[in-house]
Amino acid sequence: MTTPADVNEVRDPELPGRLLTIERDALVPLLRSRPDEDFTLPVAACPGWTVRDVLAHCSAALIRVVERRFEEGVFSPESNARDIAERAGWTHQRVVDELERGMTEAGPVIARADGALDQVALGEWVHAGDVREALGEPGAYAGRGLPDALALLATVTRARGHVPLHADLDDVDEPLKLGEVSGERPPGRFIGDAATLVRLYAGRRADGAAYELAGVEERELNIFG
Repeated sequence: MTTPADVNEVRDPELPGRLLTIERDALVPLLRSRPDEDFTLPVAACPGWTVRDVLAHCSAALIRVVERRFEEGVFSPESNARDIAERAGWTHQRVVDELERGMTEAGPVIARADGALDQVALGEWVHAGDVREALGEPGAYAGRGLPDALALLATVTRARGHVPLHADLDDVDEPLKLGEVSGERPPGRFIGDAATLVRLYAGRRADGAAYELAGVEERELNIFG
């Protein structure tokens, strides 16, 4: 797997949709194969939410993108809770159906949004990792979508002027540059595997992972906090 350090200096509008499509093709068959009781499992990364709650949140967010429904307070904790509650009477598979539709149709809308919705696609991919971890599946925050997720992470952190970081990844050939590029702050340094880097940027626990972080605090990396 290769992600060159400077490949993400120009936004690729098709990247978010491509990541969603890759994740759809991996996650939806997995969910359809799972028994109903698995949808009630708690998700450690989202305290108080079950697998079903995370999936309902993800499907609702994507359908909002598809239908361009962005009322005041959208994606706030209160809005997310309402979206989940609105789907309380649905079957698990109906939630998965909506998720599949959202992951299929949201890409072109995100592409035309000039970067404003790129983080939605990245968040969906991270939540898929949350679900995999809750289900005991391998490859949480990794898998076939990881190269595109890393590229999108670089795009999002640069656009947001996030803290600069140079990441030397064990499983990627070239170093990855993240965050703002003004040079006003010396970049931090990360050494470790790509999935751990994603965990840190997503505010997920990286217990037991072997990595080095210098010049920046873990809390500064979180883009969803």
